[in-house]
Formats: sequence, structure tokens, C-alpha cells
Amino acid sequence: MAENWHLAQINVGRLAAPKGDPAVQPFFDALDRVNALADASPGFVWRLKDDAGNATAIQVTPDPLFILNMSVWTDADALFAYVYRSAHTPEMARRREYFTPFQSAYQALWWIPEGTTPTINDGLSRLWYLDRFGPSPHAFTFKARYPAAGISGPPVDMQPDPWCVGRA
Repeated sequence: MAENWHLAQINVGRLAAPKGDPAVQPFFDALDRVNALADASPGFVWRLKDDAGNATAIQVTPDPLFILNMSVWTDADALFAYVYRSAHTPEMARRREYFTPFQSAYQALWWIPEGTTPTINDGLSRLWYLDRFGPSPHAFTFKARYPAAGISGPPVDMQPDPWCVGRA
């Protein structure tokens, strides 16, 4: 029996100011709405969240301004539609207002067996790999999306908006 695959993603950033600061408050004000949109989007499977319903309070580094988001989708097209063709897009377009420039990979995609829930360490290791070695079947971006295991073919450029390709 062939294994079915889902697409996992992680994206990270360093806030320009702490939560509660007027400089980043619009980001936090939009968070519940954007998360609800993800939850209701076609192809959505799972997202990392704490008891408050989001992942921004999950501290994974000593830097309290470093935040992350992880989710799982049925396929790349579903995630791409949410990221680039929904009400999420205008919020994402404002990311330079809320986050400092990131000097390494800030988004990574990878295939996981259906039913798998990725860990934070899985996501962080994919970012590290992408940053060190570039896109590959192990970790990639929408600009160079690799097919799931067992499917042959070169990476596909899904033509994300140029201001958001997953690498600095």
C-alpha cells in the first residue's frame, strides 16, 4: 500500500518589539482571525498552538522575541492558497512592520507521512538544513518545492510573491 503524504511547514521570526508594544500590536490583533482562517481553509490538517490557541507564547529559544508557527496541510497547493490567495496574504505583507530582518531561512516545507505530527525540533532542524544546504527533498520552499517521496520529478517553482520566498 502506498504511503500518503502531507506537507509540514514552519516559519519563524523575531518580533520588532515585545507583545503589547504598539509597534507589533496589529500583528497580535489579527492573530486569532488569521488562525481561524487557517483552521477553516481547505486542506488544513493541524497547527501548533498553546492553550490560548496560538503558538506565539511557546518559547523555544532564550530570545523572547523569537516566535514560530508550524502547520500541516494535505498538499502544497492548499498551503499555497492559504498563504498567497486568502485574507492571510495582506497580513503577511505587513511582516516587515512587525519583524526584524532575518539573516537565515525563516520558512521551511517538508513532506511527512499522513497522520504524523511534526515536533518543534523537526521544524527547527529543517530550517537549519535549508539554511546550510539550500532546497532539497529534505527541506524546501515554495520557490523550489520538491515532490513527496516516491514521486519523481524536479522541484517546482510555485511562483510565490517575490517578497516572500522563505529565505532571507
